[in-house]
Amino acid sequence: MKKLLALFALLLAVPAIAQPVARFDWFDYQGADAIDDVRLYPGEFRNPILRGFYPDPSVTRVGNDFYLVTSTFSFFPGMPVFHSRDLVNWTQIGNAIDRPEQLDFKQLGLSRGVFAPTIQAKDGIFYILNTCVDCGGNFVITAKNPAGPWSDPVWLPALEGGIDPSLFFDKNGRTWILNNGAPEGKPEYDGHRAIWIQEFDLKTLKSFGPRTVLVNGGVDFSKKPIWIEGPHIFQKDGWYYLSCAEGGTAEGHSQVILRSRSVTGPFLPNPNNPVLTQRDLPGDRANRITSAGHAQLVTTPDGKWWATFLAVRPYAEDFYSTGRETFLMPVEWVNGWPFITREPIPVALPRPKLPRTARPAVPTSGAFAVRDEFDGAKLPPYWMMMRNPREQWFALKDSALELTARKQGLGDNANPSFLARRQQHMNASATTSVRFTPEKDGDRAGLVVLQNDDYWFFFGIKQVAGKRQLVIERRNGPKDPAAGVPIATAEALGYAPVPGTAVALRISVRGDLYRFDVGVPLGDNQDLVAWTPLTMLRTDGLTTRTAGGFVGSVFGPFAATGE
Repeated sequence: MKKLLALFALLLAVPAIAQPVARFDWFDYQGADAIDDVRLYPGEFRNPILRGFYPDPSVTRVGNDFYLVTSTFSFFPGMPVFHSRDLVNWTQIGNAIDRPEQLDFKQLGLSRGVFAPTIQAKDGIFYILNTCVDCGGNFVITAKNPAGPWSDPVWLPALEGGIDPSLFFDKNGRTWILNNGAPEGKPEYDGHRAIWIQEFDLKTLKSFGPRTVLVNGGVDFSKKPIWIEGPHIFQKDGWYYLSCAEGGTAEGHSQVILRSRSVTGPFLPNPNNPVLTQRDLPGDRANRITSAGHAQLVTTPDGKWWATFLAVRPYAEDFYSTGRETFLMPVEWVNGWPFITREPIPVALPRPKLPRTARPAVPTSGAFAVRDEFDGAKLPPYWMMMRNPREQWFALKDSALELTARKQGLGDNANPSFLARRQQHMNASATTSVRFTPEKDGDRAGLVVLQNDDYWFFFGIKQVAGKRQLVIERRNGPKDPAAGVPIATAEALGYAPVPGTAVALRISVRGDLYRFDVGVPLGDNQDLVAWTPLTMLRTDGLTTRTAGGFVGSVFGPFAATGE
């Protein structure tokens, strides 16, 4: 026994094998598009108001304050919460899902997880309703402060099989919950869904009473409408108005309105539906915006109506890497019905007549640059990772970001040592400075641009056949046989990374053209870099059209070990 105890003590005394650590001194993002050359006149704002991958916006007003949330699917932290007082300038104040124990994204694809949240408030309590697709179903979380902390999920089993839940607070004091769900009986065609309503208890956070179908299929069942979803009810002039997205999230996307004198129906469609779409417009129009829908209406303190909604900006045909973005437009009331637009969505238009909010410290619209020096106590809230973390693998230390290289890779449907920020312009660049000394073949660290687990580029330092090299790797689909094999190296330029020395890396994208540049800091000034172009590659692989799903491309630092 003494020998066994001594052996056990000896094993405990043996230090664990150290994992290599990559150190990133800073990270710089810049972007500007053709729409940024459109002149803004005094009193105007520029669409989109949230650039990049910010889909399914839900907005609510409390007094003079507006709050907005969007989908993040299987990224963590999830569901960013924004604040504004003018509907134009938005500041992220937190993330509703910011504790790993709130939800478990497991090994889900990046386009599963949290879909289409809605944010609403009543009597000092904020509510976010959402669906964790393939990870629990429908739920509600609450907070007294929209910046957080938000509660753990309370699950809504009565909505099983549905998505897109939202609350409606009736003026008579009753509360109702709406959602998209399967129709009664067997679906009659692919995409046949229904909108359901049921009463809801705000004290117990449970639904009760009969569930009722408000819309079967869509506004005109004879045309087999698809994917009626994203329901919201609001009241005006004695009417209950039901606003829904219809037509799927691609170029056929639209917003439709129905109304009734009773909250449980029957709801009759607006004869001028859809109230928002871009699907019937010529494809050769300037500054083309497509796939508009998933709108939510909100009133300003002076009684004006506005709508936030998602749309996309393709660089060609239906190809876009920036994901679905958040737009803002006024709502016009015509003969008792709200209307947004079927004309081209304007890039520049008059702003709401509200006290102007100062331009946020981190811009979300227009041409801009954001630089992270990693000198704070924590990362800014716009940084994300793939799925829930299972261990602590990053740290802010001595004005730098340190990533522990681990075995989890970019294509493993796991939680790799990768921190991501959104690509917010179709013409953009991401730049960083990394110090990394690989210890064995396969160890690597550098800069990544990624659409999902199956489509990405890695640009950085890697040990290959015992040699430290600067390489570009890619994965171009789930069955790509060349994934992880360098497609270009800096060795051909006579360049090899020196151990312990900072290497500057830059990935630039213009539509479908990706450029990779390597730089060496000049002297002790990390801001002065001598750049050398390595290669340029053209691909549509990092677009939603090719890669599938609902997310947009992201940039960020990454580190991993060899097998």
